[in-house]
Amino acid sequence: MFVGAKDMHYTTTDGRKVLDGTAGLWCVNAGHGRPLITEAIQKQAEQLDYAPAFQMGHPAVFELANRLIDIAPDGMEHVFFTNSGSESVETALKIALAYHRAKGDGSRFRLIGRERGYHGVNFGGISVGGIVPNRKMFGTLLSGVDHLPHTHLLDKNAFTRCEPEHGAELADELERIVGLHDASTIAAVIIEPVAGSTGVLVPPKGYLKRIREICDKHGILLIFDEVITGYGRLGTPFGADYFGVTPDIITTAKGVSNGVIPIGAVFVKKEIHDAFMTGPEHLIEFFPWLHLFGQSDGVRGRTRHAGYLQGRRALNPRCRACALLGGRAAFAEGRTERPSMSAISALSARLNWSRLPMHRPSGRFRPSSRRSRRVA
Repeated sequence: MFVGAKDMHYTTTDGRKVLDGTAGLWCVNAGHGRPLITEAIQKQAEQLDYAPAFQMGHPAVFELANRLIDIAPDGMEHVFFTNSGSESVETALKIALAYHRAKGDGSRFRLIGRERGYHGVNFGGISVGGIVPNRKMFGTLLSGVDHLPHTHLLDKNAFTRCEPEHGAELADELERIVGLHDASTIAAVIIEPVAGSTGVLVPPKGYLKRIREICDKHGILLIFDEVITGYGRLGTPFGADYFGVTPDIITTAKGVSNGVIPIGAVFVKKEIHDAFMTGPEHLIEFFPWLHLFGQSDGVRGRTRHAGYLQGRRALNPRCRACALLGGRAAFAEGRTERPSMSAISALSARLNWSRLPMHRPSGRFRPSSRRSRRVA
């Protein structure tokens, strides 16, 4: 029974020190009891303990998005915040499916995971995951899911240091899966750069690069689940940096807050974000704040607020309209260009006000019609 923790050790009820060899649950990347982290939590709780995501925001979330983008692999320019690693995975899967639909390629509905993979505890995560005890009690799970073979070749790679020499050819199993289902039906592949929960399986040399090549060849999105490997776990900011392979989407959580508060973050490439900004009008509801702040040059450009993807309840069209009003503070501070009144009027005219959900004090929505239900 633990009653305290400092740096690399826990303290038990009888005063013994126990080495925290797994950094909590792969999340206390900076060690326990860091004064700067404690002070930051205290200060924020005193200043603003909670700000609803429904119609509202606060500066700290934009600052965090910008800082995360600064350490993200090149090409990752936008962040969608979540509450956990499991939710990050669900969000990434939904973004992948919606991205293809926004591009006019809605036949891509299949998701490819990997045997022995772990992607959280929600239905999407356990569907693409490949750990049997996590799956066996829940029926058929999501349809349209297939799995790559795992890379644990014990007979060939026993006692290997770093990346195993054997197993890169297992990436070609993705070609077999493509041949079975046809590339036109596959939306995304999701894998962990280093499989964690199944036993810490380092990928064979060349394996991730080959997966990337096959995905590029067939127009399939590649998702790296970096809930464990993100934020310095491998000595680099992300596993993508360590292995020199950049996916299209990265899911993270755990280390982003050193395990002290529930938060996750999903990174996406600019072209994925832009597909929602320029695709069918209803898809813009995924990222209302980014639409509000316009097409930017990324967080390193003039519109730094564009690093933040406002999600969850902000999908509501009414929230999107209110965001136009709530964003006036940002315009007043000169952080971005003010949209013209004609642009605001045009956006308002596109909203189908008769189908807006009604908001109840409980925080839940009562849709006025079936079509008005949230998509995420």
